[in-house]
Amino acid sequence: METTEDGHFVVIKGRRWRATDPAIPEDEAARLRRALMAARRDVGAALRAGDDPAPARARVQAAKVALGERGAPWWEQSPDERRERWERGLRDLEP
Repeated sequence: METTEDGHFVVIKGRRWRATDPAIPEDEAARLRRALMAARRDVGAALRAGDDPAPARARVQAAKVALGERGAPWWEQSPDERRERWERGLRDLEP
C-alpha cells in the first residue's frame, strides 16, 4: 500500500482513498475497524436476505466518519475535534 506524500491518502490499485486519522490511538482504531467490518457484513447479510440494508449502511458511514475516512478531513480539524469525532463514533457504534 502506498501513501501520498502528505499522508492524507492511501493509494490502492491506482485509486486514492482517504487515510485513517493517524491520531486515533491504535486500540480505539481497532475497535472502530471491527465495528466497520461488522457493519459491512451486515450489509451483505441484509442484501442476501432481501432485507433493507440502510441501517447497516448507516453504521458503515458512522464508522468511516469516526475513522476520519469520510466527512470533514481530519487534517483540517483541531486535535479536540478529531478526538470528539472518534470518541462519538465509539459511543454510537458499540453496544
